[in-house]
Amino acid sequence: MGNFENTTAKNWRDKVSNISQAGGIETSVLDNGHGRGSRIAWFNTGSGFRFKLALDRSMDITEAFFNRHSLAWISNQGTAPAQPFADKGIDWLKNFGGGLMTTCGLSHVGGPENDKNGTRGLHGEISNVPAEIESIIQPDLVNGNNEMSITARIKQTRVFGPHLELKRTISGTLFSPVIKIRDTVRNIGNMPTPHMLLYHFNFGWPLVDEGTEIIWDGDWKSRGGELDNKIFNKDHDFKKCQPVLEEHSGYGEAAGFIDPQANNNGHYTCGLYNPSLELAVTLQTKKSQLPALTNWQHWGKREYVLGLEPGTNHPIGQGKAKNEGSLRMLGPGESSAYEIELSILTDSESIQKFTKA
Repeated sequence: MGNFENTTAKNWRDKVSNISQAGGIETSVLDNGHGRGSRIAWFNTGSGFRFKLALDRSMDITEAFFNRHSLAWISNQGTAPAQPFADKGIDWLKNFGGGLMTTCGLSHVGGPENDKNGTRGLHGEISNVPAEIESIIQPDLVNGNNEMSITARIKQTRVFGPHLELKRTISGTLFSPVIKIRDTVRNIGNMPTPHMLLYHFNFGWPLVDEGTEIIWDGDWKSRGGELDNKIFNKDHDFKKCQPVLEEHSGYGEAAGFIDPQANNNGHYTCGLYNPSLELAVTLQTKKSQLPALTNWQHWGKREYVLGLEPGTNHPIGQGKAKNEGSLRMLGPGESSAYEIELSILTDSESIQKFTKA
């Protein structure tokens, strides 16, 4: 994809009065429907790529579009307000809006569980915690800075602990179809605390459609359930998106657990390519940071979604992670950093390189 600034209008800054004519960030508050009262922020990169942050939902990414094409799956709930006590059983699903990215953690990812260390609900608490905004940086027309970003702190905490803080920066650049996510999770308490984190990327129609290619490389296994095994087996092409499946109505879903193959720089890349749209979306991260990749497939009628989920662990729960020796612990003052970059590809050379990698 060409760069507008470098190829078609090198003196564009002399033709613009307000930077919003080219792109930038707009914040607002929803005033109708389920999400009434929720703070949001729209990023317009000026490249055709625009996306919305739910500031009251740990600054997760909800709607996302490239030109006329939607990229994300949006659930019936849509942008819903935070529910701080949706941390029991599967209550998390009651206001799971889908969206391009939902954050799971910070101390548990996976199904509900109860043991001597406490009770934990589906996918943890962090996506139901509002962000405390520290800064909003707009592109600067006069000084020539094309960067835009929002930085916030999100605290998962309670009296007598544990106390974990997520410092998050989400950024973009004018005329570039890219999102950069930079997260640091820090133990701000006074005792060691379990730490699990998973980035629940949810892609939907029209990017996700019959024949869309699912791109990842690495060893894999089925999560182990009946429907998991039906899709994730060596005799089935689980790297092509399926038609709507009647058996995926209701709770029907499948997941595969992947050990992603890293390149020489320690990064791995996964994503989707829709050949009918000539559109690809890639995710890139460091395997040392997020070594577990999950592919979620849910081909329900009017609930049609493909998930790619980099994480510190697969969504197996805190208890199982501890038993298998993969549970991270953060001591007081310790932190762990994460970086993910999402890019949109439309030129044939970049797409071919991605799909043949």
